Amino acid sequence: MITVEKLIEKYQLIPHPEGGYFRETYRAKGVISQNSLPGNFKGDRNYCTGIYFLLPQGTKSCLHRIQSDEMWHFYLGGSLTLILMHEDYGVQNVILGSDIQGEEIVQYVVPGGWWFGGYPNPESAYSFVGCTVAPGFDFADFELADRTNLISKFPESSELILKLTPEP
Repeated sequence: MITVEKLIEKYQLIPHPEGGYFRETYRAKGVISQNSLPGNFKGDRNYCTGIYFLLPQGTKSCLHRIQSDEMWHFYLGGSLTLILMHEDYGVQNVILGSDIQGEEIVQYVVPGGWWFGGYPNPESAYSFVGCTVAPGFDFADFELADRTNLISKFPESSELILKLTPEP
């Protein structure tokens, strides 16, 4: 059986600031200059980046947002619930997993600027996924959610926000 420890070792994963473990696997050599990007980007960006991302049971990807679209790809383990929040579109959830005859999907794109986070579902020992970001990821674009601010915008989802944000 493939364990969390084996995945961390095999793929040389390290802790991610939003939770879970990751390793960057791809960073395009090509660069988009800042003056060719929308104004919300502060600096040049690589065309595209990719990571492995592992969420063991009991961990979470804290709610955060980035400027770029982020495509999630399901690889191994059990299903994962992604929570998405946007002031114009409300709160949505998506289940990534291998049960394509059920409600699970193997790929999903989170639009840039949306708050999102996730967690392995209760029956999942872990969820091992990949994320592709274009224009490429830069920590300058990464913002962890402030729970008080997010609860003021989505009061009906306060329990979920408390679950998916760091303790103050």
